[in-house]
Amino acid sequence: MFEKIIYKRPYHHLTSNNILVKEQFVFRCNNSTDIAIYTLINKILSYLNNNIIVSGLVCDLQKAFDCINYDLLLSKMKFYGISGVADKWLMESYLRNRYQRVVINALNNSNGYFSKWEEVHHRVP
Repeated sequence: MFEKIIYKRPYHHLTSNNILVKEQFVFRCNNSTDIAIYTLINKILSYLNNNIIVSGLVCDLQKAFDCINYDLLLSKMKFYGISGVADKWLMESYLRNRYQRVVINALNNSNGYFSKWEEVHHRVP
């Protein structure tokens, strides 16, 4: 719930200043992966109907959010005009000083097994 509230201001800033390109389908109202796929297929079929050669490169970005570097993310936010309180909140309260561990619950051990806590440096929660 909190993330949805925080989402509104940066989204409004990005859309009202026309920063997002029309090909940006993720995190936009009234857009989805279905619309992105339809747009891609429609464009390919249009080219083929006009005898234009079509080629493509497909990348699996399923784990893309697990690789995001915090400093790079924050520098991009500042570049696009998102700074001040939003930047400070994101850095100090949301991204930095986050820890995670692995817990394995074994059937024969009621306590389970725990890895040690490690600080998270690359990943959007």
